[in-house]
Amino acid sequence: MIASGAETGKAGYVGSTVCRACHSDVWSRFYKNPHFKSIASGKEDPANTGCESCHGPAEGHLKAHGGKASIISFPALSPKEVGAACLRCHSETLSRANIHASPHTLNGVSCTQCHSVHGSTTPKALLTKREPDLCYGCHSNLRAEFSMPSKHRVNEGFMACSDCHNPHGTFAPTWRMGRRPSLVDQALANEETCIGCHTDKRGPFAFEHPPVRVEGCEMCHMPHGSTNSRLLRRPVVFTLCLECHNGAGTFGRTGTGVPALSQAHNMANPRYQNCTNCHVRIHGSNSSPLFLR
Repeated sequence: MIASGAETGKAGYVGSTVCRACHSDVWSRFYKNPHFKSIASGKEDPANTGCESCHGPAEGHLKAHGGKASIISFPALSPKEVGAACLRCHSETLSRANIHASPHTLNGVSCTQCHSVHGSTTPKALLTKREPDLCYGCHSNLRAEFSMPSKHRVNEGFMACSDCHNPHGTFAPTWRMGRRPSLVDQALANEETCIGCHTDKRGPFAFEHPPVRVEGCEMCHMPHGSTNSRLLRRPVVFTLCLECHNGAGTFGRTGTGVPALSQAHNMANPRYQNCTNCHVRIHGSNSSPLFLR
């Protein structure tokens, strides 16, 4: 049976109704699919409506009584061809502007490896699996990081990988100089995505801690998880600070060595081993160049 009316007769397009005869399992669930709105609106061109918007005109498929050779079959397409098919409709937002330069695309990861149009088990973005299980399929090393004592609560469902990362590619970040993080979404201006949640660290501050602005949060923190409190890279605060503040005079890298410590900053004394007890505004201050308040 071939549908009648506006759906027929245009370059082999016959409408989606005829697909029901053979693909009843897909048809019966398609009304729940986000792509169904192309049918529901009744305003789209036949080439952008329902099944044929992805699989191409079906007239030849009907005459051949089925078969993958007579229709666009996504399992038979290369990753580049799959991406081109999806981008016919999904290229309208800036979030996918860099998809061709994305590490996923460059490494042959196609859209259908992460998204399942007809068989998705998640309510979000037609993903083949729930985040972060989908990401762990390739990034298995991160599973252990998110199981550490201090962590971002991704496994618990409080947040998702895509809250910080854009899997479709990002613009070049403006922090950390040459060491650029992978697929990390940018916030406003040159800010890191961390500022989206940690708004008290946004500033601007009258006195800025240079690593926060130039090298980024990852200079001191492990972004996924750490065995140390507050996601710090080192277990004791002063050992982290001394990675940069390791010289004489102004405590900069241009110093000439480590002088004999005064009683005011004797790092052998436990009371001075937590620098942030005094330098409480370590991310930036509006009143103290030493971040004392």
